[in-house]
Amino acid sequence: MSNPSNLSELASQLRLPAEPVRTPMYIDGKDYSRAGSEFVTRKSPGHGVPVTVTSRASVDDLNVAVAAARRAFDDGRWSRLSGEQRATVLLKTAVLIRDNVEVLAYLETLESGKPIGQSRGEVNAAAGIWEYAAGLARVAHGDSHDTLGADMFGLVVRQPVGVVGIVTPWNFPFFILSERLPFVLAAGCTAVIKPSELTSTTTLKLAALLTEAGLPDGVVNVVTGFGSVVGQALAEHMDVDMISFTGSTPVGRSVLVAAGGNMKKVGLELGGKNPQIVFADADLDDAADAIAFGICFNAGQCCVSGSRLVVHRSVEQELVERVKAVIEKVRVGDPLDATNHVGAIVEARQFDKILGFIEAGKRDGAQLVCGGTATSEGERFFIQPTVFRNVDAHSELAQEEIFGPVLSVTSFDTAEQAMQIANSVPYGLAASIWTRDLQGAIRSVRDVQAGRIWVNCTITGGPELPIGGVKQSGIGRETGRYGIEEYTELKSVHIQLGNRPRWIA
Repeated sequence: MSNPSNLSELASQLRLPAEPVRTPMYIDGKDYSRAGSEFVTRKSPGHGVPVTVTSRASVDDLNVAVAAARRAFDDGRWSRLSGEQRATVLLKTAVLIRDNVEVLAYLETLESGKPIGQSRGEVNAAAGIWEYAAGLARVAHGDSHDTLGADMFGLVVRQPVGVVGIVTPWNFPFFILSERLPFVLAAGCTAVIKPSELTSTTTLKLAALLTEAGLPDGVVNVVTGFGSVVGQALAEHMDVDMISFTGSTPVGRSVLVAAGGNMKKVGLELGGKNPQIVFADADLDDAADAIAFGICFNAGQCCVSGSRLVVHRSVEQELVERVKAVIEKVRVGDPLDATNHVGAIVEARQFDKILGFIEAGKRDGAQLVCGGTATSEGERFFIQPTVFRNVDAHSELAQEEIFGPVLSVTSFDTAEQAMQIANSVPYGLAASIWTRDLQGAIRSVRDVQAGRIWVNCTITGGPELPIGGVKQSGIGRETGRYGIEEYTELKSVHIQLGNRPRWIA
């Protein structure tokens, strides 16, 4: 394993490592590696050089991890602790995350290609989620029913679901894990985590920090490798009680099928094609800045990215000009340079996919307003934020999740038409509404099909409110008080107080 002090030094100087940072898997409270293991070398998409090496797990490795999580759950070393004891570990974890923010953010930027300032912000915000979940560990509760007559008392008990498999994506590896794992732990469950093979290192570092925070061995285990092998086996595993998957809708479908074997509980946060709905009375300067942010944030590789601008025809031209003016000030480049707003595209496959959508936009006759240019020189993948006007609401550009910095603009004439366009995609993850009209805003909030809605803002909020999608954007909710409920089962208990009435006297 790489020398931590050396890592701290590299992180403080924002220098590339001379040789890749090697991190073994983490199972049963310690580093885990197997003789003859294969490895995955990750090149930084912002620099084109190898930066990390992680193990390529086999199904046998996964079985070891699930067995550790099963033992840890069944013997009660975590599930039977008091909420206060669990909260203490979660709070200590938050402290350790904050203590290690520079190293975690540095590793996140190397693997994901996102700007260093964004990585620091995400790691700090993640620590806040751990603190929030610690409180929930102490307030999760069931119910009592004292209305069943003199001889009967009813209880509803909320219990941890068991062993949870967590599969996380590459776009927000540390943050998305922190929207799930602290709630899993607050509920009293144990976990096996399979991060994306592109961005596994911060998850492995977090697992070691959890041990340092006092988490019992085996409660959290991390297996690295490919989703098609390890992720699939985790979703199918008969000893896993629930699977939480964050990623694309097509893979989410296959997770649902795989979970059918033992009818495990499933939580899915999937794709989005999220509208920014702008009415004629909106503050256009405010909206323009947010729309530019919404499509540029994480280079558009964001499931809640505001990738469709649905705007009233009377202000369409003016708003598009303002969005273009903001985007022209956006700096794209080296993610370790804190002055850049947008970093790299995560890998060649994603880069090519985004460029394919840009070509489709041109082919379908949409008007290119700005951007559309890209470079992949030296295996460094950058795409200039791109805006298309006059996009047909039924075209590929307006219907499919691009997962890149590409904004499609479609205009509307009536509020009904705006809702129709907004709801015309198979997804329902998020939406932003821009208007000064309170009545119109509330009506739109009611009518838009999405799990999360922002009014006169975008991509904001903390762990207090739940997240998740409707339609093909997913199943279940994370964060908020609902976040802990997701990882519990309800048990109804009827207690006879007097003698039970006899069936046969």
